[in-house]
Amino acid sequence: MQDPRVPPGARDRFEALYLACYPAMHRYALRRTDSADDVADVIAETFLIAWRRLDDVPEGDATLLWLYGTARRVLANHRRGESRRTALASRLRDELAAGQETAPPDPQADAVRAAFATLAPADREVLALACWEELTGPQIATVLGCSSTAARLRLHRARRRLARLLDTTDEVHVTAVLRGENR
Repeated sequence: MQDPRVPPGARDRFEALYLACYPAMHRYALRRTDSADDVADVIAETFLIAWRRLDDVPEGDATLLWLYGTARRVLANHRRGESRRTALASRLRDELAAGQETAPPDPQADAVRAAFATLAPADREVLALACWEELTGPQIATVLGCSSTAARLRLHRARRRLARLLDTTDEVHVTAVLRGENR
């Protein structure tokens, strides 16, 4: 059954265009990118544009030239995006490194992190939601898909288990250390 949104003959025209031009588009992208994934992305985006703008794609020999122009713009966009991602990753690495350099070693925080790592995944998750994401009991309940009472109980038990591992009864202090706060 024909999709009512696709004009008659559009699918056949696109399939013919794809079969005829794919090898040239593959070579074009392969020569201009560094990875197979990038080649696939450029080809896919180029043919997606051709499908969306099928009425604008010229017939005959001009088809391949139109696709080359489209692929050229797709590749330029891809490179700009890659450049932005690389710059962002570099900036984030620098910020993380700067944050780690300024924090003096804290044996107590190291002990909390080590104890936290030994907890069951469910305990770590409820503590992380409360301490790191600073969610309330009802918000934790929504994330975990349980009642507010169950979430508060899970959180209390997880804090108690962590405090027990640290051989302390000061759950508030344990929570402050998990949040990265100095007390």
